[in-house]
Amino acid sequence: MKFIKRLFIWWDGQTVGTQFYTWRKGIKVGEDEQGNRFYRDKADGRRWVVYNGDAEASRVTPAWHGWLHRTFDKPPTEESLPRQPWEKAHQENLTGSPMAYAPRGSLRGEPKEIEEYTAWIPK
Repeated sequence: MKFIKRLFIWWDGQTVGTQFYTWRKGIKVGEDEQGNRFYRDKADGRRWVVYNGDAEASRVTPAWHGWLHRTFDKPPTEESLPRQPWEKAHQENLTGSPMAYAPRGSLRGEPKEIEEYTAWIPK
């Protein structure tokens, strides 16, 4: 069942086609803290990521994102991205998860106190 699932489902890891292409032409460049693996093509230098779990682009850290999109020539395994003291740690997009931001008064947020309401009546 797992093999059949991998033939068609791309959002839960890599498909068989991606795995074959990675095996045939890919050179592993590195791995991040979440277990995502980063590759480049031996011949033309294409770059891609094989996610560890759900394929969610916001799980890629800024340093690896810059390498994937050719902002940086060297991967973070060779040359780390300088960090500023005011920078926060990378956090993936939490939209749609229980940890997503919910402002006060929203349907998911803290309950808002119901104020007494008086309708306006024209004179």
